[in-house]
Amino acid sequence: MDRSEEDEFRAFVGARMERWRRAAYLLCHDWHLADDLVATVAGKLYRHWRRVSTADNPDAYAQRVLTTAWIDERRRPWRREHPADELPDPGWTPPDRAGDREQMVELLRQLGRRQRAVVVLRFYFDRSIEETAELLGISAGTVKSQSARALELLRALSLAKESPR
Repeated sequence: MDRSEEDEFRAFVGARMERWRRAAYLLCHDWHLADDLVATVAGKLYRHWRRVSTADNPDAYAQRVLTTAWIDERRRPWRREHPADELPDPGWTPPDRAGDREQMVELLRQLGRRQRAVVVLRFYFDRSIEETAELLGISAGTVKSQSARALELLRALSLAKESPR
């Protein structure tokens, strides 16, 4: 875009900015979101200014961009989320105490190298069975059997530590 086109763009947007903001507010009923929508529209118009400036009706073009931006925003997944008064109970308490972390590290040390690698990749790094198998150069079946044996051993070791002697 050359200097004269940029000046033309600035004049076009400057003359219409407040009207777009009011129109965006009427669509979404939120001034902050309206400002975001107008910014999105300005960016899209800037990128396609040559097409916009040669359109039969640039104002209608801009209004369509605004409406489409609002529809796209409404489709975003986080718009379907609703705030709650209380957080749901996760069902478990993450290990946030130093003793818990030390206990976990100690339990992992008692596993064999391959079992420890499988457990860490699968459950700490949240890798799939196939990804873990590829990373370790073993079959998916081996990942499954090693993780099952490792978890069984970890449960047994954890229970043995908890029970009084």
